[in-house]
Amino acid sequence: MKTKVGLLYGGKSAEHKVSMQTAMAVIGALDLEKFEIHPIYISEDGQWIKGQQLTGPVSHVNELAFSNGEALSQTALAPNLFQAAENNESFDVIFPLLHGPNGEDGTVQGLLELLNLPYVGNGVLASSAGMDKVIMKNIFAQAGLPQVKYNWFIRSEWEKSKDLAYEKVENELGYPCFVKPANLGSSVGISKCTNRSQLEKAFVDAFQFDRKIIIEEGVTAREIEAGVLGNDHPECSVAGEIVPKMDFYDYKAKYEDGETALIIPAEISEAEYGALKEMAIRAYKALDCSGLVRADFFLTREGKFYINEINTMPGFTPFSMFPLLWKHTGVEYPQLIERLVNLAIERHAEKQHIKYTM
Repeated sequence: MKTKVGLLYGGKSAEHKVSMQTAMAVIGALDLEKFEIHPIYISEDGQWIKGQQLTGPVSHVNELAFSNGEALSQTALAPNLFQAAENNESFDVIFPLLHGPNGEDGTVQGLLELLNLPYVGNGVLASSAGMDKVIMKNIFAQAGLPQVKYNWFIRSEWEKSKDLAYEKVENELGYPCFVKPANLGSSVGISKCTNRSQLEKAFVDAFQFDRKIIIEEGVTAREIEAGVLGNDHPECSVAGEIVPKMDFYDYKAKYEDGETALIIPAEISEAEYGALKEMAIRAYKALDCSGLVRADFFLTREGKFYINEINTMPGFTPFSMFPLLWKHTGVEYPQLIERLVNLAIERHAEKQHIKYTM
């Protein structure tokens, strides 16, 4: 029997295009001798469209943006969305390839939990906490993980007293600093600021994407990343280094112009790798993660690591950092996908032992 995989991608998010690229790559890597692929596309305006079972790879992302197919209203999602059209059997596992809000933030995960369906990746808590950079950093602080200094503001608070907000950043963090939407990934809406004028513009830009923003102290450091894989007993990949040719690793450098070097494995000492591995797994457990994360760190000239963030659904094309890290660790892309599917089924089976009645 083949494993029926419901592939969920697109999404009402600024990271819609990234999700489409990821979906195309995963479709191309899934072994059709082992898996059935059932695509479920979420359009940019939030419409859910279930397509026909795929029988092979697709050549362009536009083929996955269905204009036809079975469109489903939000009130009709649960009864028939996650069933194979041919025989109305439930999918064996859902693979959410959604980045950013309305997909990576615990919302879709909550729906799948209510339907009691196995799904790849992190649960509701880890997804929502990992999406909100402020909550994530507060949890890391509680876990004793070293971080750079940070401030955060909500839009209404900033609008009441903009100058006080700017002064707080200048007094507590100084320049340079980085301004980011609290609930967005893929480096969307991020600005580096070296003066008040840039700071004011960065606040305006970041608030376009979220009602909450975070401002982080700038440090002179290398950007080192590691992949973590597993459920209760996670494993850590080799380390990799991001070397952007631009001033910092923004959306364009990640996805459009290729102006970034990925060095795998990173040139760090055995002791430094040991420290990174310990911190990555501690962060993973602090948020109660499952399936996968990419953990991002700063490494200073003095050899000190600061955890920057974790990404609960990292970029997942064969050329993204997370799959490349595992490739250099000995796990090829198709194997990685299969392992994630198995981890999802394993976690779901374990949760069925929980008692819900007295």
